[in-house]
Amino acid sequence: MFGTFMSTLDSSIVNIALPTIRRELGAGDSVEWIVLCYLLTTTSTLLIMGKLSDWVGRRQLYITGFCVFVLGSLLCGLAWNLWSLVGFRVLQGIGASMIYAVGPAIISDTFAPQERGQALGIMGSIVAAGSSAGPVIGGFLLGKFGWSSIFFVNVPIGLLAIWRAWTILPASPKVTGQRFDLVGAGLFLVGVTTLLTGLDFGPEPRYGWNDPLVVGLLSVGGILLVLFLIWEMRVKEPMLRLNLFRIRPFTAAILAAFCGFIASGSNLFVIPFFLQQILAFNPERAGLVLLAGPLTLSVIAPLGGYLSSRVSTRWLSSFGLLITAGGYFAFSFLDASWDWKDVIWRSALVSLGFGLFQSPNSSSALNAAPLEQRGIASSMIAFMRNLGFVVGIALAAAVWYSTRNRYALAHEVTPEATTAQLLGMHYAYLTMASLVLTGALISLTRGKSTQPVAVAPTDGQTVGMAT
Repeated sequence: MFGTFMSTLDSSIVNIALPTIRRELGAGDSVEWIVLCYLLTTTSTLLIMGKLSDWVGRRQLYITGFCVFVLGSLLCGLAWNLWSLVGFRVLQGIGASMIYAVGPAIISDTFAPQERGQALGIMGSIVAAGSSAGPVIGGFLLGKFGWSSIFFVNVPIGLLAIWRAWTILPASPKVTGQRFDLVGAGLFLVGVTTLLTGLDFGPEPRYGWNDPLVVGLLSVGGILLVLFLIWEMRVKEPMLRLNLFRIRPFTAAILAAFCGFIASGSNLFVIPFFLQQILAFNPERAGLVLLAGPLTLSVIAPLGGYLSSRVSTRWLSSFGLLITAGGYFAFSFLDASWDWKDVIWRSALVSLGFGLFQSPNSSSALNAAPLEQRGIASSMIAFMRNLGFVVGIALAAAVWYSTRNRYALAHEVTPEATTAQLLGMHYAYLTMASLVLTGALISLTRGKSTQPVAVAPTDGQTVGMAT
């Protein structure tokens, strides 16, 4: 819970400080790299950290992640210019990646299968609490102590968490007698980083999807990831055992989550513009309205975890996604005449469904994964979440901007005209609803829940307990 709260808090607390950092460090438009480098680092290293946790043991990697994260936070607070801050954010992202990747696997090791959904439901509340507390805590620290305080605040919390983790985390299983797949790790790291950079640059006005740099990044990233898959099929001891995806409950859970997180990323991109540009809310009022989603999630996520041990995951997760799809469909009727109540009940509906879906779905994926691959399975869940957010932002921008621009050309108005903006947002939300509906259909294909079965060690592998 400490690690999850710190990681999600750090993801949301930095955004509010960007204008101040931009001004005080003279960063200009390059200030986006403070957020982008953290996102790229965590996403591109998640599977590597998951594999390492199977190799060296979850407890060791988790505590190491805390240490790296705290050191990175301290150095970020001491940064003297933009690029030193970016470099220290990369270090911080490596630590966060270890925490992200290993957290669900530690829960899976600690709790019995019938208890995992409840435990993951409580963690869902912590994710929501960290996300919603970030802007509030960040605004207070920024006003009282300056931008460096948003990084320094992690140090005492992190030190306390390291002490507790060292004291109470149990020994964890690890795979011994296996080499680490350096070539696979390298192909994955460079491939994902390149692809995500292209997806981040694509929607930006100064680049665009037809820009040679964006096309090159996307092409190189795609080629490297294809080479990664080919290598993993041929190498004797792969980083990612592709036979994991032959387990239908695991694959269905992962793909359903990916669809849901793409929609979440799209919504997080579009809704602030709707509130501030169309409804003319100031940032403070918009922030309060946006709290409806995380607050609802913090209440519903434990309920979803509680129900997961009593209701079939297949039906509970699929029903949750259907509710979420209904919420996004309701958002597609957005209009300039709306007030804050119109946004709040729709945001609450989206989070209600996602709260019922997320914990049972993650529990289902971890229960289906063999014990010796649980670390990589845990990191795959986190990877799909981060990748979904990045793809969602790019997809929402593409649908919104292209629809808006076509309407503006056809009706001889500016793309910033309210009617053009609303039409683009309308189709963006219809796309989100369609994605979540697709996720619900995928979720239904998972079949009955199965308990994890240990796969017999091969190639001299043994599964032991970390000491």
